[in-house]
Amino acid sequence: MKNISRRLFAALAATMMIAALGLAGCGGQSSEEPAKGAESGQEQPNATATGAGEGSATGEPVKLQIFAANSLTKAMAEAQELYTSQHPNVTFADTQYEGSGTLVEMLAAGQYADVLITASKGTMDDAVEKDYVKEDTRQTMFNNDLVVVTKQGGDLVGTDITLADIAAGKYTLAVGDENVPAGNYACQALTTVGAYIEPDGATGADATGKGGSFSDAIKSKVTLGGKVGDVCKYAESGEVDIAMVYTSDVYRMGGVEICSVVPADTHRPITYPGAVCAESENAEAAQAFLTWCMTDEDCAQIWERWGFERAA
Repeated sequence: MKNISRRLFAALAATMMIAALGLAGCGGQSSEEPAKGAESGQEQPNATATGAGEGSATGEPVKLQIFAANSLTKAMAEAQELYTSQHPNVTFADTQYEGSGTLVEMLAAGQYADVLITASKGTMDDAVEKDYVKEDTRQTMFNNDLVVVTKQGGDLVGTDITLADIAAGKYTLAVGDENVPAGNYACQALTTVGAYIEPDGATGADATGKGGSFSDAIKSKVTLGGKVGDVCKYAESGEVDIAMVYTSDVYRMGGVEICSVVPADTHRPITYPGAVCAESENAEAAQAFLTWCMTDEDCAQIWERWGFERAA
């Protein structure tokens, strides 16, 4: 009886082992066998296609912080909207629009930005010298003109106002302060007619438009603005007779009309350089945005519509 029991137990064990091997054979798969669905031509998912590869196809989410000259306010906002529509993974933080000198001071104070765009070569030179931006990413983006404007529909509309007229004290005038490149350009132009005196006596394009003083004939007639937009508003409101601003400000601000264009040879070229900031955590995306600003044809129409000439 014991022998029969042992034989039955052995037979049962053997049967269970065979069954287990059979199940393993059904559930397992040789490395030489095609994956399920391969014979039918179905595409198989893999880690690259569904994971990291998918992220690189659409781009990882990026939020760029832009520091831009005040005169770019409306044009830049429109350009950013277009860029996000074309690149859904890229959004923009609350873009900071200030006088160019103020933007550099903000970087000096430790504020974070991915991109700096100023309204003068000199302010970008300062940013490069102090290592706030990556010099090898610097490029001239736009050109602009300096104009004399007056209140829209005002008594001076249609009057060709010259620098000599301003120097003679015929009009009250608004210009940007020393942190506003438009103000620097205005003062450079005014040196050519003796209305602004540089410490070293330099005039025109050789002047800095900083550190000097207005002549006795006009110093009581000058109102300074901390932003070129503020300067434009002084003329729009009639607080002053005229203001010296950029052509783009006429499009951006409205409410003023151009009396005359300030001769280009009386001041330094008005350029807008841009660069990737040294502390940017999104340097590649920041550079891509700057490149797009200079190459996308739909974006080119935005700059033109707001009075900016894209640099060659």
